[in-house]
Amino acid sequence: MKLSLLPILTFLALASAATQPQRQVIVSYPDNTPYSVLEAAMDEIRAAGGMITHEYKIFKGFAAKASVKALETVQAMGTEYVALIEEDAIISVNSGNAQ
Repeated sequence: MKLSLLPILTFLALASAATQPQRQVIVSYPDNTPYSVLEAAMDEIRAAGGMITHEYKIFKGFAAKASVKALETVQAMGTEYVALIEEDAIISVNSGNAQ
């Protein structure tokens, strides 16, 4: 009986991706970036076990949960259109003058 290595390797890759901690980020691109560049970045994140949580319409970008390795790959994909990757967090402004 001959076993195929492809299903085993696929399972190991998925298990490895699932064990990597994920970061919540916003990935944005310059306004002149073709949508195909964003699609390729989102596909890379999904392939690495991450997820796209929101696609923005006001600017070219998306929010995602992804491993550091997947984000490094997305960053390296940009030659002409470079991704700006920032932590997705809630920001609040406290006024020190409030009484």
